[in-house]
Amino acid sequence: MTEYLIRRILQSILVLFLISLVTFGLIHAAPGGPTQMMISPGMSPAAAKVQMHNLGLDKSIPEQYWIWIKNLLTGDLGKTFKNNIPVGDILWPTMKNTFVLMSFSWVISMIIAIPWGIYNSTKPYGISDQTANFVSYVGFAMPAFWFGIILQQVFSLELNWLPLSDMYAMDKQGNFIDLLYHLILPCTVLILANLAAYSKYSRSSMLEVLEQDYIRTARAKGVPERKVIFRHALRNALIPIITVLGMELPTLVVGATLTESVFNWPGMGRLFVDMARAREYSVLMAIALVTAVVVVLGNLIADILYKLVDPRVQLGRKGGKSA
Repeated sequence: MTEYLIRRILQSILVLFLISLVTFGLIHAAPGGPTQMMISPGMSPAAAKVQMHNLGLDKSIPEQYWIWIKNLLTGDLGKTFKNNIPVGDILWPTMKNTFVLMSFSWVISMIIAIPWGIYNSTKPYGISDQTANFVSYVGFAMPAFWFGIILQQVFSLELNWLPLSDMYAMDKQGNFIDLLYHLILPCTVLILANLAAYSKYSRSSMLEVLEQDYIRTARAKGVPERKVIFRHALRNALIPIITVLGMELPTLVVGATLTESVFNWPGMGRLFVDMARAREYSVLMAIALVTAVVVVLGNLIADILYKLVDPRVQLGRKGGKSA
């Protein structure tokens, strides 16, 4: 296990280095990149030269990359080009806001979807299973932004039951009850989408395990059905579910761009859209790097959970995982 973790950490460092290299290169190669953006039509050549020097854009691309990497290792994500604000001052608060929204919706989704999928696997094609299928079809097919606008129209504009957007009311910043009040609509949008995926995966995974020979043997021996489900079947069925949850983990800090934009939620998703429009490349590079770090961590956590859920899973071999 220790050998596996060391190797994965080294691989992760290499992956993050390559991602940073590609991201930096693409940002500078894009039309209207940092250099062109800083030179406005009315700016004199002397003023443009001073501005470029202050931002370090007069250096070669390899030099700029090396300076960026050295600053990253000290926790300095750089500064915005237009207002000279530290990127961290913009990034970390929005990440916290996204984590609040996504964690609420994620936890509620798992509490509902996974037990629901497990129950439906024991009674396939019943009323509950058909209902779950309908919810899944709706969740997969319905655009998140459209569903969010419908909820706003009905519950905010017509019924006036819930706030239309934002994270807090103007005079209630930091109020937990007001935060919960503002979470209802965006969480509903996200929960519907998550239910569609999680319930399907948990049901399919359980159905596959319940058809195995050792499950039939346990039932033939007279083992109670509850024990068959929760002791024998569930642990094996959790491995594909953990894979899905590991892939979803990065959304806890990356956010849901459309949902955050519709509800004006001050999170990472909306920040990415705003910074892309403003061409604040230093912020975009920081978001890309943070996303990569969380994706790598999500995969590593999922691999560790495999071992905790099923001790038969062997980590650290050439094949990665073997049962």
